[in-house]
Order: sequence, then structure tokens, then C-alpha cells
Amino acid sequence: MEGDVACLGIIVADLITKPVEILPEKGKLSLVEKIQLHTGGCATNTGFALALLGLKVAILGKVGKDGLGNFIFQQAKSMGINTTGFIQDGQGETSATIVMVSQEGERTFLHCLGANARYCLDDIDFTLIKRYKILHYAGGLLLPKLDGKPIAVLLKRARSCGIVTSFDTAWDATGRWLKVLETVLSHLDIFLPSIEEAKMITGKKSPEEITSFLLKYGIKIIGLKMGEKGCFLRKQGEKGIYIPAFPVKAVDTTGAGDAWVAGFLTGFIKGWPLEKIGKFANGVGALSTLSFGAVGGVKSMRETLKFANLKK
Repeated sequence: MEGDVACLGIIVADLITKPVEILPEKGKLSLVEKIQLHTGGCATNTGFALALLGLKVAILGKVGKDGLGNFIFQQAKSMGINTTGFIQDGQGETSATIVMVSQEGERTFLHCLGANARYCLDDIDFTLIKRYKILHYAGGLLLPKLDGKPIAVLLKRARSCGIVTSFDTAWDATGRWLKVLETVLSHLDIFLPSIEEAKMITGKKSPEEITSFLLKYGIKIIGLKMGEKGCFLRKQGEKGIYIPAFPVKAVDTTGAGDAWVAGFLTGFIKGWPLEKIGKFANGVGALSTLSFGAVGGVKSMRETLKFANLKK
């Protein structure tokens, strides 16, 4: 296998504006300090962060044949990412999100599915995936033609070829959760949802209860992203461990969860112990919040290890 991680999933253009505390009344205007265009979406964010950490990455997904799609494609190429699985579709627009950031760095979103809504199994080049150690499905629950049975088929096929399967969910505004995901869970090696998403999927409240519920599906490692509280990690057959977050003054938390995932997958590929993986992932996530945009704050492997006070 010549590559490390194939990130398959949602590709989005993020229009980030700050600060937004309240929307203006209809027909009126409010001034903000910044409006910037950034690459976004779980597959893009995680893939870019992995590349910045020094890993060999492919991104697979669909965008429109428009200015936003061209922007994301060129950004990926400039970072040395394999874009063979990057489809530009002339039938519709690139998926986009308006990210409204508060003074404290917290975000709310307005999202258009765009080309992601048309991404399906027939679009996916499995010969490309077979060249990578990990297949990471990023942004599940926002890909209507892949979520559920279709992606379960792909993950099962990848596993049968010796590829490690990984999954990170997005928030499901339609409330389907386990109804869609149950067919997928038994084909995962790694599952990395946020604590809030995991609560909705399982109906459980504590990290211990959540992971006990999920491990019954045969998942090998579960990592719960818990924001300011750090993370909770648990392997099959073992007790879970809490790892506290690094205290930082966040500028923008956009993409922090995706950066955390990139840190986790990097540590996994390096074969590190679970506690070191968690500390490193927390470090990547924390650094990502110190700059505007999803990956602007992500640092190199060396810089991140130093920040997290870890040895190579």
C-alpha cells in the first residue's frame, strides 16, 4: 500500500463570518469583522490536516463544476493530495456552508448539500482505495446516496482487502441516527463521533455507557470527541480512558473535530499506545482552533509533538 489514508465523504466550501451573535432583521444589514472563503467538509478537513501532519492522503468525493469546486480542487492539488477520486459534477453546485462564529469561537451553520447529495457508490474508484492503509468515511449522515447499506457494502469490501475502516459522523438534522447507522457499525475498525452525536446514536449518556453499547457491534477502537473536556478512548476488551484537552483560547473552532480525527489516525498509523494517540489528537485539535478556518492552525508533526509535550 503506497498511501496512508483515503478520506471519502463530504467536500464543502466554507464561508466563515465572525462575529455573529444575532441575525439582522429581514431587509436589514449587520457589519462583521471577517468574511472568508475556506475549504471545508469532513473529508476535506481531515485530509488536509493529515497532509499537514506529513501523511500520504487521497480525498474522494464530489463537487460542482463551479468556482467553489475549482477552489477546493486547486487547494487539494497544491497540498500534494491525491485527487484522482475527486469528481467535478456539472449537474449542480458545490456543497457549501455558511459558518457563523461567535465572539467565543463557537459556531452555528447553514448548510447546502449540493453535489454531496449525488455522490454514490458508482462514483467511487475502489482501485484507488486499495492503495491506502485506512479508508476513512468522513461526514456520514450528510451523504444520502451512500449512508446506510451502500457505505456498509463499501466498508465490508475494504475490510476484506485488509484495509482498516474508520468512520466519523456529522450531525443528523433529520434525526435518523441509529436507524441509518446500524448496518454500518459492524463493518468498522475505528469509530470517532462527537459525544453529542454518540448520545443521539446510542440513546446513552455517559462515555462508558456509549462505548459499551457501540463495542457490541465489534468495533475495535472508539474515540469520543468531547470538545473542552478532551476525549474518551476505549479499545475492545479494555476499560476506557479520559484524556483532558489542552487549555487554549480558541479563535475559531471550525474543523477542530476533523483535525482531532486526523491526529487520531496519524497516531494509529504510527502504532502509538492509545493514551499517546489521544494526547496527540487533542494537540492537533487544540492548535487548529488558534487560527481562522478549518485547518489554518494545524501544525507539522514536529510542532504538534512539541506542543503536546510528546516524544516521537
